[in-house]
Amino acid sequence: MSDPDGRLDAQMTFLGEAEKLRTVLRATPIGDGSRPENSGEHSWHLALYALVLAEHAPAGVAIDRVIRMLLIHDIVEIDAGDVPIYAQTAEGQALTDAAEQAAAARIFGLLPDDQAEEMLALWQEFEAAETPDAVFAKSLDRFQPPNLNLASGGGSWTTYSVTFDVLDQRVGRPVRRGAPALWDWIAPKIRAFLG
Repeated sequence: MSDPDGRLDAQMTFLGEAEKLRTVLRATPIGDGSRPENSGEHSWHLALYALVLAEHAPAGVAIDRVIRMLLIHDIVEIDAGDVPIYAQTAEGQALTDAAEQAAAARIFGLLPDDQAEEMLALWQEFEAAETPDAVFAKSLDRFQPPNLNLASGGGSWTTYSVTFDVLDQRVGRPVRRGAPALWDWIAPKIRAFLG
Protein backbone atom coordinates (compact mmCIF):
# COMPACT_ATOMS: atom_id res chain seq x y z
CA MET A 1 0.00 0.00 0.00
CA SER A 2 1.33 3.39 -0.88
CA ASP A 3 1.50 6.21 1.62
CA PRO A 4 2.34 9.18 -0.59
CA ASP A 5 1.91 11.87 2.06
CA GLY A 6 3.58 9.82 4.84
CA ARG A 7 0.53 10.03 7.10
CA LEU A 8 0.43 6.32 7.90
CA ASP A 9 4.20 6.26 8.40
CA ALA A 10 3.87 9.08 10.95
CA GLN A 11 1.00 7.37 12.74
CA MET A 12 2.90 4.10 12.95
CA THR A 13 6.01 5.90 14.20
CA PHE A 14 3.93 7.43 16.99
CA LEU A 15 2.35 4.08 17.88
CA GLY A 16 5.77 2.45 17.98
CA GLU A 17 7.01 5.17 20.31
CA ALA A 18 3.88 4.96 22.49
CA GLU A 19 4.53 1.25 23.05
CA LYS A 20 7.54 2.26 25.15
CA LEU A 21 5.14 3.43 27.87
CA ARG A 22 4.98 -0.20 28.98
CA THR A 23 8.64 0.01 30.02
CA VAL A 24 8.06 2.87 32.49
CA LEU A 25 7.63 1.45 35.99
CA ARG A 26 5.52 3.17 38.62
CA ALA A 27 5.86 3.16 42.41
CA THR A 28 2.45 1.54 42.86
CA PRO A 29 2.40 -2.25 42.59
CA ILE A 30 -0.26 -4.20 40.76
CA GLY A 31 -3.06 -5.51 42.96
CA ASP A 32 -1.40 -8.80 43.89
CA GLY A 33 1.77 -6.94 44.94
CA SER A 34 3.98 -9.13 42.76
CA ARG A 35 5.55 -6.31 40.73
CA PRO A 36 5.28 -2.60 39.97
CA GLU A 37 2.55 -1.43 37.65
CA ASN A 38 3.85 0.07 34.41
CA SER A 39 2.54 3.29 32.93
CA GLY A 40 0.94 1.57 29.95
CA GLU A 41 -1.06 -0.67 32.28
CA HIS A 42 -1.97 2.33 34.39
CA SER A 43 -3.33 4.23 31.37
CA TRP A 44 -5.39 1.24 30.22
CA HIS A 45 -6.72 0.64 33.74
CA LEU A 46 -7.74 4.28 34.09
CA ALA A 47 -9.60 4.19 30.78
CA LEU A 48 -11.49 1.18 32.12
CA TYR A 49 -12.16 3.03 35.40
CA ALA A 50 -13.71 5.87 33.39
CA LEU A 51 -15.89 3.48 31.43
CA VAL A 52 -17.11 1.61 34.51
CA LEU A 53 -17.39 4.59 36.89
CA ALA A 54 -18.92 7.04 34.40
CA GLU A 55 -22.10 7.29 36.48
CA HIS A 56 -20.06 9.02 39.20
CA ALA A 57 -18.97 11.82 36.88
CA PRO A 58 -20.57 15.24 37.30
CA ALA A 59 -23.31 16.15 34.85
CA GLY A 60 -22.02 17.22 31.46
CA VAL A 61 -18.79 15.19 31.53
CA ALA A 62 -18.10 13.49 28.19
CA ILE A 63 -16.77 10.06 29.14
CA ASP A 64 -15.41 9.42 25.65
CA ARG A 65 -13.17 12.49 26.04
CA VAL A 66 -12.17 11.40 29.55
CA ILE A 67 -11.16 7.98 28.22
CA ARG A 68 -9.13 9.61 25.45
CA MET A 69 -7.37 11.83 27.99
CA LEU A 70 -6.57 8.90 30.23
CA LEU A 71 -5.16 6.83 27.39
CA ILE A 72 -2.60 9.56 26.61
CA HIS A 73 -2.17 11.36 29.95
CA ASP A 74 1.09 9.64 30.93
CA ILE A 75 2.62 9.20 27.47
CA VAL A 76 5.14 11.91 28.36
CA GLU A 77 6.65 9.51 30.90
CA ILE A 78 8.40 7.79 27.99
CA ASP A 79 10.88 10.68 28.15
CA ALA A 80 10.26 12.22 31.57
CA GLY A 81 9.78 9.06 33.65
CA ASP A 82 7.26 8.61 36.43
CA VAL A 83 7.67 10.67 39.59
CA PRO A 84 5.76 9.11 42.48
CA ILE A 85 3.24 11.51 43.99
CA TYR A 86 4.71 11.04 47.47
CA ALA A 87 8.23 11.85 46.26
CA GLN A 88 7.32 15.16 44.59
CA THR A 89 8.75 18.43 45.85
CA ALA A 90 7.93 21.94 44.66
CA GLU A 91 11.39 22.35 43.10
CA GLY A 92 11.28 18.92 41.51
CA GLN A 93 7.77 19.52 40.18
CA ALA A 94 8.94 22.51 38.13
CA LEU A 95 11.66 20.36 36.53
CA THR A 96 9.19 17.54 35.90
CA ASP A 97 6.69 19.94 34.32
CA ALA A 98 9.34 21.26 31.93
CA ALA A 99 10.48 17.74 31.01
CA GLU A 100 6.89 16.66 30.42
CA GLN A 101 6.17 19.69 28.19
CA ALA A 102 9.22 18.88 26.07
CA ALA A 103 8.21 15.20 25.94
CA ALA A 104 4.67 16.09 24.86
CA ALA A 105 5.97 18.28 22.04
CA ARG A 106 8.35 15.56 20.84
CA ILE A 107 6.07 12.53 21.14
CA PHE A 108 2.83 14.07 19.85
CA GLY A 109 4.92 15.82 17.20
CA LEU A 110 5.55 12.41 15.63
CA LEU A 111 1.92 12.36 14.48
CA PRO A 112 0.50 14.09 11.41
CA ASP A 113 -0.09 17.77 12.25
CA ASP A 114 -3.86 17.54 12.76
CA GLN A 115 -3.59 14.60 15.16
CA ALA A 116 -0.55 16.09 16.90
CA GLU A 117 -2.43 19.32 17.63
CA GLU A 118 -5.54 17.46 18.82
CA MET A 119 -3.68 15.11 21.17
CA LEU A 120 -1.39 17.81 22.53
CA ALA A 121 -4.42 19.98 23.29
CA LEU A 122 -6.14 17.06 25.02
CA TRP A 123 -3.02 16.33 27.09
CA GLN A 124 -2.71 20.01 28.04
CA GLU A 125 -6.38 20.08 29.03
CA PHE A 126 -5.81 17.09 31.34
CA GLU A 127 -2.74 18.71 32.89
CA ALA A 128 -4.56 22.01 33.53
CA ALA A 129 -7.51 20.18 35.15
CA GLU A 130 -9.89 23.09 34.62
CA THR A 131 -12.62 21.61 32.39
CA PRO A 132 -15.20 19.19 33.82
CA ASP A 133 -13.78 16.37 31.67
CA ALA A 134 -10.23 16.98 32.88
CA VAL A 135 -11.27 17.36 36.52
CA PHE A 136 -13.01 13.97 36.42
CA ALA A 137 -10.09 12.38 34.56
CA LYS A 138 -7.65 13.76 37.14
CA SER A 139 -9.82 12.43 39.98
CA LEU A 140 -9.68 8.93 38.48
CA ASP A 141 -5.90 9.23 38.06
CA ARG A 142 -5.67 9.84 41.81
CA PHE A 143 -8.35 7.26 42.75
CA GLN A 144 -6.85 4.19 41.06
CA PRO A 145 -3.49 3.94 42.91
CA PRO A 146 -5.03 3.83 46.43
CA ASN A 147 -7.14 0.90 45.29
CA LEU A 148 -3.97 -0.92 44.20
CA ASN A 149 -2.18 0.01 47.42
CA LEU A 150 -5.05 -1.37 49.49
CA ALA A 151 -5.14 -4.57 47.41
CA SER A 152 -1.36 -5.08 47.65
CA GLY A 153 -1.02 -4.52 51.39
CA GLY A 154 0.27 -0.96 51.35
CA GLY A 155 2.41 -0.72 48.24
CA SER A 156 3.87 2.76 47.76
CA TRP A 157 2.34 3.98 51.03
CA THR A 158 4.76 1.72 52.90
CA THR A 159 7.71 2.70 50.72
CA TYR A 160 7.12 6.43 51.33
CA SER A 161 5.77 6.20 54.93
CA VAL A 162 2.54 7.91 53.86
CA THR A 163 0.16 9.25 56.49
CA PHE A 164 -3.55 9.76 55.99
CA ASP A 165 -3.12 13.56 56.14
CA VAL A 166 -0.52 13.53 53.34
CA LEU A 167 -2.66 11.18 51.28
CA ASP A 168 -5.74 13.31 51.85
CA GLN A 169 -3.87 16.41 50.65
CA ARG A 170 -2.26 14.90 47.56
CA VAL A 171 -4.91 12.36 46.58
CA GLY A 172 -8.12 13.10 48.45
CA ARG A 173 -8.41 16.71 47.34
CA PRO A 174 -8.41 16.02 43.58
CA VAL A 175 -10.65 12.95 43.98
CA ARG A 176 -13.18 14.97 46.02
CA ARG A 177 -13.07 17.74 43.42
CA GLY A 178 -14.06 15.50 40.52
CA ALA A 179 -15.74 12.47 42.09
CA PRO A 180 -16.71 13.04 45.72
CA ALA A 181 -18.66 9.76 45.96
CA LEU A 182 -15.50 7.84 45.11
CA TRP A 183 -13.57 9.55 47.89
CA ASP A 184 -16.42 8.96 50.34
CA TRP A 185 -16.24 5.27 49.45
CA ILE A 186 -12.47 4.80 49.72
CA ALA A 187 -11.46 7.25 52.49
CA PRO A 188 -12.68 5.03 55.38
CA LYS A 189 -10.81 2.06 53.89
CA ILE A 190 -7.61 4.11 53.62
CA ARG A 191 -8.00 5.52 57.14
CA ALA A 192 -8.53 2.02 58.55
CA PHE A 193 -5.44 0.74 56.73
CA LEU A 194 -3.13 3.62 57.61
CA GLY A 195 -4.42 3.85 61.17
